Amino acid sequence: MASGVSVIIPAFNEAESIGAVVVELRDALAEVEHEILVIDDASRDATAERAAVAGAVVIRRRANQGYGAALKTGIRRAKYERIAILDGDGQHQPADVPRLLAKMEEGYDSVIGAREKGSYQYSARIPGKALLQWTAGFLVGERPEDVNSGLRVFRKTDVLSYLPLLPNGFSFTTTLTLAMIKDAFQVGSIPIQTSPRRGRRSTVSFKDGFQTLLLIVRIAALFNPLKVFLPVSGILFLLGFIYAVLNMIFIQFHFHAGSLLLMLVGVIIFFFGILADQLASIRRGK
Repeated sequence: MASGVSVIIPAFNEAESIGAVVVELRDALAEVEHEILVIDDASRDATAERAAVAGAVVIRRRANQGYGAALKTGIRRAKYERIAILDGDGQHQPADVPRLLAKMEEGYDSVIGAREKGSYQYSARIPGKALLQWTAGFLVGERPEDVNSGLRVFRKTDVLSYLPLLPNGFSFTTTLTLAMIKDAFQVGSIPIQTSPRRGRRSTVSFKDGFQTLLLIVRIAALFNPLKVFLPVSGILFLLGFIYAVLNMIFIQFHFHAGSLLLMLVGVIIFFFGILADQLASIRRGK
C-alpha cells in the first residue's frame, strides 16, 4: 500500500466553504502524496462543482443518507492506507492534518483532533457532548479525548471491518472511537482549535438532544452492556431484599409479593445483561 494519505471530506450543501477547504488542504499536504475525496451527499447546491474546480475528486451520492454513510463511501474508495477525515464547513484547520499524521508515526493506530478549551463550539451542544464523553469513558474504562471529533486519522485496514457496525448518521465517529479503544487499538490525540463554520449556520434542535440520548443507549448496549445491566439488577435485587427483611421484622412474618417481584426482576435483568453482552461481542466479531 502506498505511503500517501487519502483525505475524505463528507459534504452536504457546503458550496460556500468547500472550495477554500480543498485549496487549503492541497497547500497543507504539498509535500505529502495524497488524494482529496469530497463525498457529496446529494447536495442541492454547487458543492460538487466547487470542490472539483478546487482540485478534489468528487464522488456524488444519489441520495442523502447521512454523515456516516458518506464516510463509508470515501473509506471504501480511498486508495491509500492512511486516511484522514475532516468536515467541509471550514471549522477544522487543514494545517492540522500533517500534525495528526506526524503523531500517528509515534505508534498510534488512530489520532483524534481534540478541541481545546476556548475552541469554537455551539453552546447548546456542550451539555450533550459532556454527557457523551462521560458515558464513553465509563463504558470502555478509558476517557477518550473529544470522542466525537470529526477531524482524525486512521488506517483503512483497521476500519474496514467495522463498517457494517458503524452507523450512517452523525454518531459514526463516536462509535468508531469506542470500537477501536474497546479492541485495544492505540488511540491518541492532539489539541486543535476550531472556527465557526462558513456559510449556512448549523442548527440545534430537540431532535439533536434525543439523538444524543439514543446514541448513549446504543453505545451502552454495543460496547459494555454489563456495566449498565449489572448495577440496575443489583439495585433492584437489593431493594427487594431490604423490603422483604423490613417487612418480616416490622409488619408480618413472611415475604411480601412486592419484594419477591423486585428480586425476580433484578435476576431477570442480570440474565438479560449476560445475553446482551454475548450478543454485543458477536456483533463486534470479537
